[in-house]
Amino acid sequence: MILRLAPLFFLVAVQSVYAYTLPDGTERYDIEDKIWVELDTAIPEYPKAENLIEFSVGPTETNHFYIDGSSIVIGLDGIVRYVLVLKTVGGAKNVSMEAIRCATKEMKLLATGRADGGWEKIPNSSWQPIKNKLVNQFHAILNRDFFCAGGHPPHDSDEARAGLKHGRHQDAPQ
Repeated sequence: MILRLAPLFFLVAVQSVYAYTLPDGTERYDIEDKIWVELDTAIPEYPKAENLIEFSVGPTETNHFYIDGSSIVIGLDGIVRYVLVLKTVGGAKNVSMEAIRCATKEMKLLATGRADGGWEKIPNSSWQPIKNKLVNQFHAILNRDFFCAGGHPPHDSDEARAGLKHGRHQDAPQ
């Protein structure tokens, strides 16, 4: 009896993902939070300098922040996944693969970059609330101005890259 119900539950879960078309003709996919399931994601290639898009965190920030434009993935689970590169004034560089869930305003660290150009996956990483605080506010900036502008993720990675290149997503608050 239980084995016969398992496929039915899966079908119900899949049917809870629905698509609709916006007035400009683009398609949007949403998932009801009641049955939200995070999808697995492959770790991308280590970032290359030519793919880095710098974004501003504010006039007082001395570090430089970049997103690897080729790494941006907008998942059907509503998660924006990307590679962040942070370069300090002193020359240090931190590389991380991260995720933002727009529906809950949370972020998650998925992997950190190693000096040899490889990745170290973070086991059992958990979602953390994104806080707009004075120190390390880059997650709040990514959430509000680029990856979750208007409360939802970009339609696709091209839209996310365009927002980064223009300094703000078109739906971001002024």
